[in-house]
Amino acid sequence: MKKIVLAAFAAAIATPAIAAPGDTDTAAGTATATIVAPISVDHVAGEALAFGTITAGNGGTVTVDLAGTVTDNGDDAVVLTGSTTSADAFTLSGDANRSITVTVGGGVLTGPGTDMAFTTTDNAPAALDGSGAGSFSVGGTLTVGDTQTPGSYSGTYTVTASYN
Repeated sequence: MKKIVLAAFAAAIATPAIAAPGDTDTAAGTATATIVAPISVDHVAGEALAFGTITAGNGGTVTVDLAGTVTDNGDDAVVLTGSTTSADAFTLSGDANRSITVTVGGGVLTGPGTDMAFTTTDNAPAALDGSGAGSFSVGGTLTVGDTQTPGSYSGTYTVTASYN
């Protein structure tokens, strides 16, 4: 009986078999990257979104289209004949034929009286041309308050360009 117990004990604590190494294989992967020219948006020197010289009256809106033509929208805010109005201008540069998104924000004109808000419109391209360039204009609509305080008002707005 002692031999049976000893044999059972030896079987229970037997060392596991050591496996022989299996078949292995390796392969190399491929990695690539393409670096593109950084996108750039630049304001054209001397250009500005100019709403002109305005009589406020009881207020209203003044719109400058993408060609720089002004419309006083039939409200009491009237743009005086002969005043200078213009659309703004920007240029783009970057990777040729690359799809882009341009976002133009609105802004606020500040001066001696109540701030005046304006919205913008643009004709920015959806892609840069074959040489990696582009250009666009910015027009806008200014809201003039009733009895707006006379004086000069100015402000800024942001233009952002990015690759898609």
